[in-house]
Amino acid sequence: MTTKTSTRLDVFDLIGLALLNTVWWVVIGLWWLLLFPMISVPLALVVTAWVVLGWPVGLAAAGVSVAGIMLWQRQRPEMFERWVNRRARTRFLTWYRYRRRWAKLMAACHLTIDRDDRRFIPRLLDVEIGSAVDRVRVRMLEGHCPADFENRAEHLAHAFGAMECRATITGPGTVELAFRQSDALADTIVLPRVDHWTKPKAA
Repeated sequence: MTTKTSTRLDVFDLIGLALLNTVWWVVIGLWWLLLFPMISVPLALVVTAWVVLGWPVGLAAAGVSVAGIMLWQRQRPEMFERWVNRRARTRFLTWYRYRRRWAKLMAACHLTIDRDDRRFIPRLLDVEIGSAVDRVRVRMLEGHCPADFENRAEHLAHAFGAMECRATITGPGTVELAFRQSDALADTIVLPRVDHWTKPKAA
């Protein structure tokens, strides 16, 4: 006689999972809003105006906010790039390139250590996203030596989708992984015309 075990979730389980997912995404949204107050503050004012004063006022506030952001981007492009574009790009690439699959890729590169049915993973300390090279600071595990990361540099580059990886010891138990994502020398540089620099020919 065989017994079948049902793995179907009941209504309460589904509601609980939905609430947990909702809370998780709300927390992530609030975190991103705190990281970019120059966007979240106008958004909060628009929502408040919409709820308290009605949709016409909220719509007008949204138009003013969008116009203000566009004017800021047009009048002060360097400042807008530093406070909005660069910060958003850095946060996204840090998560997408490294934090998203850190544990999985460390295991794939054989840089984890198993002890007593537990797996220990090198700690990701800091990520610096550059125009061509990303610098990732990692805390080594007990039992690691610098050669462990130096010998796996090629594997790390392939795992993280980089062109090259170099491992450098920067402190006690700390290694810096420099991932070259692109070739900075491959970019085309437009030189200015030098016609007005040449001396006219003598008559």
